[in-house]
Amino acid sequence: MTKNIRKREARKGLLISSTYLVYAAIFWGYPFVWLVILAFSRWRYVGSPRFAGFRNFLRVLYDPIFWKAFFNVLNFLMYYIPIVLIFSLLFALALSKIKYGKTFVALSFLVANISSGVAYSIMFSKLFAENGPLNQIIYKLFNTTIPWFTSPQLAMFSISLIVVWKFIGYYGLILYAGIISIPNNIYEAAELDGANKYVKFFKITLPLLNPSIVMVLVFAISLSFGIFTEPYMITGGGPMRSTLMPMMVMYTSAFQKLDPTYAATMSIFTAIFSFVIIWITRKLFEREVDIV
Repeated sequence: MTKNIRKREARKGLLISSTYLVYAAIFWGYPFVWLVILAFSRWRYVGSPRFAGFRNFLRVLYDPIFWKAFFNVLNFLMYYIPIVLIFSLLFALALSKIKYGKTFVALSFLVANISSGVAYSIMFSKLFAENGPLNQIIYKLFNTTIPWFTSPQLAMFSISLIVVWKFIGYYGLILYAGIISIPNNIYEAAELDGANKYVKFFKITLPLLNPSIVMVLVFAISLSFGIFTEPYMITGGGPMRSTLMPMMVMYTSAFQKLDPTYAATMSIFTAIFSFVIIWITRKLFEREVDIV
């Protein structure tokens, strides 16, 4: 009897898992195989792909535009990671202190995350424009304006602020879930030992939030290599290619230059770089946390 029940449960489990495996094979496995085939081929949407060996890989290695876009990602990360991490943590801490209307506040911040990238890119391009509302206020206060999107030094910083605005709520909820999972008796024991709120934050909250913080870092790094809408809509990759991102280079290659094989090769390089940076980040920051 027990053996029959186990077999029945095993069949159910196999059926449920096979559904996902079929989905993964169609929407993940097949595109990945096709991507690898394209990377080793020459093809321009007409006819059949022809084997080209490592030709596309050598092109990427000697392509200054691709490497400019790659280093732009690192520049973006330099601005984006600290800003989004600090503000997401502040949002999570504030949310944990709210007694009433917590759901409304959380959903209000999530609106940015589900907003149309094209719509808010247009909105921010008007807001940060040379004669836009923000510069008008700055001019009245300080008698100067800031070239948010026209300065090669400031353009990427401005783009990062927009992406921060979009993801504060999403990352904040991840950190909030980590905060509320910390048992209160740990804080109570610390208070009995005379710990103030700063000691509790730096000695208890931050260390126990390590898994959530690392998760946010992984998501943020993955996102950074896939940034497209904001720089494409607002700056077009300028000025002086200072906001050109890998996805924009791939898009240009695949749909404007009609060279999808080269775009596929660049995407493989981008995925490898993303994986390496995420791996290094986890090695540097991930710690094993035990909440007893």
